[in-house]
Amino acid sequence: MSKNHTYLSRRSLKATILLIATFMVLCHVAADSPCAAQTDIQPAWSKQEISILRSLWIGTLPPLPKDPSNAFADNPKARALGAKLFFDPLFSGNLKVSCATCHRPDMNFTDDLPLAHGMGSTTRRSMPLLGVAYSSWFFWDGRKDSLWSQALGPIESNVEHGFTRTACAYLINKNYRSEYEEIFGKIPDITNAVASPVTEDVSVLKTWISMTPDKRDDVNRIYANIGKAIAAYMRTIGPGPSRFDRYVEALLNNDMATLQESLTAEEVNGLRLFIGKAKCTNCHSGPLFTNGDFHNTGVPTPAKMPPDKGRADGIRKVLSDEFNCLGRYSDAGPQDCAELRFVDVDIEKYVGAFKTPTLRNVAERAPYMHAGQFATLKEVLAFYRQSKSHELGHGGLSDEELSQLEAFLHTLSGPIITIDSRHSR
Repeated sequence: MSKNHTYLSRRSLKATILLIATFMVLCHVAADSPCAAQTDIQPAWSKQEISILRSLWIGTLPPLPKDPSNAFADNPKARALGAKLFFDPLFSGNLKVSCATCHRPDMNFTDDLPLAHGMGSTTRRSMPLLGVAYSSWFFWDGRKDSLWSQALGPIESNVEHGFTRTACAYLINKNYRSEYEEIFGKIPDITNAVASPVTEDVSVLKTWISMTPDKRDDVNRIYANIGKAIAAYMRTIGPGPSRFDRYVEALLNNDMATLQESLTAEEVNGLRLFIGKAKCTNCHSGPLFTNGDFHNTGVPTPAKMPPDKGRADGIRKVLSDEFNCLGRYSDAGPQDCAELRFVDVDIEKYVGAFKTPTLRNVAERAPYMHAGQFATLKEVLAFYRQSKSHELGHGGLSDEELSQLEAFLHTLSGPIITIDSRHSR
C-alpha cells in the first residue's frame, strides 16, 4: 500500500469520525427540539389534521349564543330563580320529581337509567345538558326549538312530572311570588283549579276549556316564564377542559412536555382514527363533538317497545307547538326564527332519526343511545362496526382499532363548569 493511499485512508477515517461526532451532537440537540419530541410520541400531524383538532378543541367554543325567544336568558335573577325551580320537587304530581331527578348534577346532568323515570317510565333516555345552550333543537326528536320551551314539556307529561300549568302558576304565586315579580312583573289573579290543555284526564281538559281566554293566557304566560327562568339556569351548564383539550392546546402551542403527558400512544391512535378512518366527525364535530343534527344509525328498538319515529314525529310537534319561536309567548320576531321557518319538512327522510348527542364526558354517561340500548361504549362501537348505515365509517375497523377509539373517548371527560352568560353573543 502506498504512503499516499495510507494517508488518504487515515484522512477518510478522520472525516468519518468527525461526521459521526457531528451527527451525534446534532441528534443530541435535536432530541431536545419540539420536532423530535413529537416524533417520539407519534408521526407528525398534517396541517389538515391540526385544523380538525383545533375545531374540536374546547378553546374554540364561542360565547353563549343569544336566545331571541327568551328575553330573560342572561338575567342573573332569572338564572337564580331557575336554579331553584330546577331542583324543586313540588312541581310534580307526587311532590318527588324535579328536573334534577333525571338530570342529576352528580351524573353529568343525566342519569344512569336506560329510560328516564319520573312519575312513570318514559320511552327514551335522559339527554345530557352539557353545553345545551348551543343547540337549535331539543330532545332526541327535536320537538322543541328553544331551551325554555324544552323545560316545559316534562312538567305536563304524565310519566315525568305529572303536573299541570295551572298548578305551576299557583305554586309560583304561593312560593316564589316576590322573586318572580321582580323579574317578570306582577302576577295576575289566577285560579287554583287543576286544568291543562295537555292531559289525558277529560275533567282536567274540560276545566281548562271552561276558563276564559284571558285566564288561560295569564296561566300560559306564567308557565312560559317558568321555562324561561329554568332555561336561564340550564344554559350556563357546560363542559370543562379534558385531557384531549390539554393535548390539542399543547400541540398548538408547541408545548412538547404537556403533549407527552396528556395522552397515551393508544389514545393518540384512537384520536387519529376518530378524525380519519372511522369518520366519527361526520356527526361528532365541533368543540362539543356534535353537529346537532339528526341521523338514523339503525339502532335497534328495545324489546316490547313500538318503533320510534324520532325526528319525523318531532318535526310535526315543533311546528304545532304553542311555545315555539313563532308563538305568542316567544320574545323573538319572525326574523329570529329562521331554524323553525325553514325547517326541513321532508318527514319520511327523518323516520328513525335521532339527535346526535355531545361526546363530552361520554365515558361517564352509560348507558347509551336514545333508549339506553347499549350498556357500554364497547357495545356502541361494536354495533357501529357491523351497521350498514351509509353515515357510519366503522366497518373496516379491527378489534384493536375499536379499543383505541374507546380509549380516546375516555379522554373527553372533564369537569362540569358554569359558562358565564355575561359574555353571550
